[in-house]
Amino acid sequence: MDPLSTLWETFFDWDAMREALPEMLTVGLPNTLILAVSAALLGSVLGLLLAVAGISRSRWLRWPARIYTDVFRGLPAAATILLIGVGLAPLGMQVWGPDPYPLGILALSLIAAAYIGEIFRSGIQSVEAAQLEGARALGFSWADAMRLVIIPQGIRRVLPAWVNQLIALIKDSSLVYFLGLVASQRELFRIGQDYAATTGNESALLLAGLCYLALTVPLTHVVNWIDRRLRNGRPATASTEEDDDIASYAATEGDRR
Repeated sequence: MDPLSTLWETFFDWDAMREALPEMLTVGLPNTLILAVSAALLGSVLGLLLAVAGISRSRWLRWPARIYTDVFRGLPAAATILLIGVGLAPLGMQVWGPDPYPLGILALSLIAAAYIGEIFRSGIQSVEAAQLEGARALGFSWADAMRLVIIPQGIRRVLPAWVNQLIALIKDSSLVYFLGLVASQRELFRIGQDYAATTGNESALLLAGLCYLALTVPLTHVVNWIDRRLRNGRPATASTEEDDDIASYAATEGDRR
């Protein structure tokens, strides 16, 4: 057989793809989305805390946040997943049994938090200082000004970067297979790898790659759409309503005082 025919049969065996497709759609795709979305949500909560701690005037908050970010951004994702999955396995056995799935989500969340924290921090620091001063002049406390004025604007400015991090998590979810998931917990990559090992044909792995592309390419266009919307600005009516809400809140707070 000529090399081109061998290459075609190795990667474009439609029968092998057809055999693997049902399990990828019913098992692999849901597990991939569960891992990525759960890690994105948990990582966003922890990342926001890291961002606020990172801009704090207290070194007891700022330094631990900085160290955490440096460590988890510096370690390879595979090493972090293995360290947490193996190192915390005894604790996991006591909490939820021998299931490594939660540890995989935890590892991805800790990794995501380091990156999302920096994304949020840059967004918060990009808000003009006059915004905070204006909110304080309206009667907001520092905490209320940050919660209602500064942080929402900062997060809004970095939404494209946050979606990019979700794309990275979708791809990083393929590394959780290191923890030895059971058959019902396998994500797209693991199912493709198992079919490839069983049949000796790489078409199932190619199909897994196409599934990842089907998830990430639309999200990339969502990032571009969000970026265009943010650069072009929102309609004046939406801005006016937001300003009215802030003024109303400030008036209420002033009456209480």
